[in-house]
Amino acid sequence: MESLLWITIGFIIIGFVVLISMKKTIESKLAFIKANMDSEESSRNTKSIIWWIISVVAWGIVSMILIVLVFFNYFG
Repeated sequence: MESLLWITIGFIIIGFVVLISMKKTIESKLAFIKANMDSEESSRNTKSIIWWIISVVAWGIVSMILIVLVFFNYFG
């Protein structure tokens, strides 16, 4: 079951790297949306921001589940 520990650690670290690397892009898209509320490109940027939020929430939930499983396997 040591592989579950390493999968969990890898999943969390890779997730943080992706989250941090995409943060500036999302911030610039949000600034564009605030500046250009009526453009069609603003609508596309809004959808990409919403999908980014959904994926970050899913990553967080999966990370919590993996952490619980690791503790359950080691201490349960």
